[in-house]
Amino acid sequence: MKYKVEKLTSLPNEIKNKLDKDLLDYIDYRKSGLSLNHIIGCPLDCSYCIRHVFNNFQMKKPYFIVSDEVAVKNLLTHKYFIKNLTPLQLFNRATDPFLPSVKEHTFNVLRLLSEHNLSNTVLLITRYIVTEEDTKKLNEFLPLKVVLLITYSGIDDKKIEPINSEIAIKSLKKAYKNSKNYKVILYWRPLIPFINDSDKHIKKVAILSKHAHATAFTGLFFRKEMFEYYKENNIHIPYKEIARRKILPQVLENNIVEKFKKFKGVSLFKKSSCAIAYAYSVSDYNGHYGIRELCDSCDTNQRRICKNNWIIPKGIDIQMLLDRLNIDIDFTVTNRAIVFDKLSEENRYFIQHNLNYQAHSSENPHYTGSHGRADIGRNRT
Repeated sequence: MKYKVEKLTSLPNEIKNKLDKDLLDYIDYRKSGLSLNHIIGCPLDCSYCIRHVFNNFQMKKPYFIVSDEVAVKNLLTHKYFIKNLTPLQLFNRATDPFLPSVKEHTFNVLRLLSEHNLSNTVLLITRYIVTEEDTKKLNEFLPLKVVLLITYSGIDDKKIEPINSEIAIKSLKKAYKNSKNYKVILYWRPLIPFINDSDKHIKKVAILSKHAHATAFTGLFFRKEMFEYYKENNIHIPYKEIARRKILPQVLENNIVEKFKKFKGVSLFKKSSCAIAYAYSVSDYNGHYGIRELCDSCDTNQRRICKNNWIIPKGIDIQMLLDRLNIDIDFTVTNRAIVFDKLSEENRYFIQHNLNYQAHSSENPHYTGSHGRADIGRNRT
């Protein structure tokens, strides 16, 4: 797949005025980190794209909302940002960071961040072409801990995913071969029953895992907007229900974990931050060790690292972070998580990343056996 390379231009007012306001708010906090998305628009047409939720899936040409310099300045002065601690994500919500017209901005943002002598983790998620020259540049941004997550699905149905998965395979191998100062994660997603979960698919991913520092897998993000798009475009609808969280049935997850045990030297993780932690030999910044059932596929030594750095937080430490956010709210601390009374996702992620301990909300509970997954097809307690 190729498309014409055009120099990015500012978002025209006639388009800007029609966009979802949340899309124009280009800094938001997600579970994997504080996310910078000042470029929007993507031609890759993946049917399950998050852009459906923002009603801009039809924007195929990327535009920038503000310059890289302004975006980075606002990121570094954002209330959630803490130097050398807050994990960051770049262009993961509304475009692909390695599109030809976008990647010069990807590297420019990394340069601007590294010039501030930051050692924060920075996630780049792509399913597009990573060139030899790109890998050389990715090695230049110390002391940042750059993580390149190569999205691979193995889905052959072009209605679901038009871009050829061979592109991701070539990018993965090239990126891993040339990695010196960055890490490469094979990000197997979205897993969909009877689409890309056969023994053949599993074996291929296991083989590809040899070309990554770690492998993570996850399910399908399937909201109302995606359901409607599938129906309108005569795409196979995998689930009769929609869900707030990604759908990954228990049977499918268990099968993946069990089948991977047959392959030696392969490191498989249920959460991307766990894979990143393993790649850098550090504890998971999301504190997943408290959700012990997530660790059943994890490397023994990595579990030891997470255990040694996992500390149940004191109430005073939690309250200090709430005070910083100017929030007065009740909470309970369990041996799995801090449970707040209706605290927003962004505020919870800020606290979670500062304490390396899970932070949940009572209005959207996480159940044992279905942590972070939609309830569809799960056994929960």
